[in-house]
Amino acid sequence: MIPWLTGDTPFPPIGRALRSPDGLLAAGGDLCAPRLMEAYRHGIFPWFNPGEPILWWSPDPRMVLIPGEFKISRSFAKVLRNSAYEVRCDTAFEQVMRGCAAPRPSHKPVGQGGTWIHEDMIAAYCELHRTGHAHSVETWMGGNLVGGLYGVGIGRMFYGESMFSHAVNASKIALAHLSRQLERWQFGMIDCQMNTPHLASLGAREIPRREFVARLQELINCKPVACWQFDADLFT
Repeated sequence: MIPWLTGDTPFPPIGRALRSPDGLLAAGGDLCAPRLMEAYRHGIFPWFNPGEPILWWSPDPRMVLIPGEFKISRSFAKVLRNSAYEVRCDTAFEQVMRGCAAPRPSHKPVGQGGTWIHEDMIAAYCELHRTGHAHSVETWMGGNLVGGLYGVGIGRMFYGESMFSHAVNASKIALAHLSRQLERWQFGMIDCQMNTPHLASLGAREIPRREFVARLQELINCKPVACWQFDADLFT
């Protein structure tokens, strides 16, 4: 059995998370900003379908991308040098979330499709965005938003949540720029949550949860970035 969270009930130790389904830790609680921030600080994230109780997860092992380890093929390097796209940060956060919410295969631990990003989740993360903790990285072409990603930043740690693409390489372009900028900012990890072949092909790898949490505790206590604006010369 997993514990039920009410009010200010603290999260249980992540070592109590179930092995099957992998990482299920607790249920209940709410999506208020303090609860979400507390979850991320302990390596926990929410995932649940509409109409279900809120479920909280901390899988073992954990998929992470070290910013400096992002893999760029020769063909993709040419794409990154192409001026046909523009990458922006934090100019269309809700639009990015709604793009990620469109039905498609999901990297989340249970289920398929993008329906887990429902209105309650959108409202919660938009509030985190207003308080400066959630960020979007957006790929624009011809004045249109064609892909991007969003996640949460604490200290020098970034927690990737989801990405979408309406044009070839659009989300990959956003992730490449995020990785390069976070490397410059000396971020230690991008949390990818669960293993997928696509993430592995880009350089992400699994590490034990114990190692993830130990490194996490160092990174979240680093001085945060004051202004999330990307450098113009990341791939020039």
